[in-house]
Amino acid sequence: MVFAAIAIMATVLVVAGFVLLFVLRSTLITNARDMTVQQLDSLVETIQADDAEDFAGDVRDSGIQFAQILQTDGTILVASKDADEGKLYDGAVLEPGESYFSKNAGLVGILDFDEHLIAAQGVATAEGNVLVVVGAETSIERDAVSTVGWVLLAGVPLLVILAGGLMWFLIGRALLPVERIRETVAGISQKNLDDRVVLPNTADEIERLAHTMNAMLDRLQKADESQRRFVTDASHELRSPLATLRTGLEVAVADPTGRTWLESSDMLQNQTQRMGYLVEDLLTLAKIDDSGLRFRMEDVDLDDVLNQEARRLRSMSAHVVRTELVPVRMRGDANRLGQVFRNLVNNAERHAEGIIRISLSSQGDHVVVRIENDGDQIPAAERERIFDRFVRLDASRAREHGGSGLGLAISKEIILAHGGTIEVSQSPQGFTCFLVSLPLEPQVHPVGKEPADKLSSRNPATRFFSGKQRSPTTTSGRKQT
Repeated sequence: MVFAAIAIMATVLVVAGFVLLFVLRSTLITNARDMTVQQLDSLVETIQADDAEDFAGDVRDSGIQFAQILQTDGTILVASKDADEGKLYDGAVLEPGESYFSKNAGLVGILDFDEHLIAAQGVATAEGNVLVVVGAETSIERDAVSTVGWVLLAGVPLLVILAGGLMWFLIGRALLPVERIRETVAGISQKNLDDRVVLPNTADEIERLAHTMNAMLDRLQKADESQRRFVTDASHELRSPLATLRTGLEVAVADPTGRTWLESSDMLQNQTQRMGYLVEDLLTLAKIDDSGLRFRMEDVDLDDVLNQEARRLRSMSAHVVRTELVPVRMRGDANRLGQVFRNLVNNAERHAEGIIRISLSSQGDHVVVRIENDGDQIPAAERERIFDRFVRLDASRAREHGGSGLGLAISKEIILAHGGTIEVSQSPQGFTCFLVSLPLEPQVHPVGKEPADKLSSRNPATRFFSGKQRSPTTTSGRKQT
């Protein structure tokens, strides 16, 4: 990087030097040429005013260093003191009024100058036509350009060396924190993910880069810890049913009468079913992590989904199940939403003392579902943690009773994918309340996408015109049970 910068700087300086010489040379020659033209015009006016009475006096009194008056055949009639050694002009004959000027004089090379810049004009006099020639010596211009050229020739390499050394020092010093960051990151492996980059106190892009690298390392460490914890918890959860199955099978095989097999078959089937549910939940979470969980978005009668779960719960639970539902239709995946509310209802059934309440209401462009139970309250500090994977609170640590600890984690992911929220609070009556808020027209998050042509905009009120009759049992439009 430093060598490339030095090479670019050297190239720029060389090009700039040539441009400077060219501009200087052009400026000097242009100024000399303009002065020669002015002297020619002045001398021609003088000759025409005197009507050629005294050519020698006109040339001598003009004060021009290089001036000649030539006959049409090229013979010198009059010449100034410094121009008497030879003709200044040796070109074609100029008729009266015709002019000649040195064009691009000496532009063969930057330091290549003609000896003189020439300006000539034909003039008609009483003695006949003559040629007035004026010249300007270019030695001063040549010396100026030559001096500047030699200065540049010696100064550019020296300037490149000095500037290159300064750039090497400054760039190396500026990139030293970057090299330290690189060395630190290169030395971090899975064994020392807790190492962090030292933050330079520079208040610039380097410090922001260090902050970014530390933030990335934090995410990697958390991901690694989450993966390790996930594998450990999954292994721990699967160990219990596998151990039970192995022990049961060993005991059954050791009994030649077959009676133990008959007695333990129900228990073995329950453990197999439990392990199957756990594996299915693990696969669901793996799909969510890989953004592979797909959703089939369609119109869903959310009150029907909740009513079905309430009926299932009444058939298997000794608790009182109360529902308060309003007809609501929304866009979503009916199976996944049913999985969410089944998890929440089962959770409420496990912890309730005697009453479970399920309510559904519509609030603007959102629907709100409340699932409450009168069991033990969840401490405020634990209300966020219960949605983590394999988390059980102390009151429900028993695996046989408390589930796998994955249902709420899966529910949260599905709700978030539908653009909704799920949280735990306490109702005014002191019940534990799971509160779910869902948009009527969700934009499904990356864990599941549907083609745009399958998503239609529908008003929830159209459910009443879809051929499906609603018969609320109360005058307020609510279904109560």
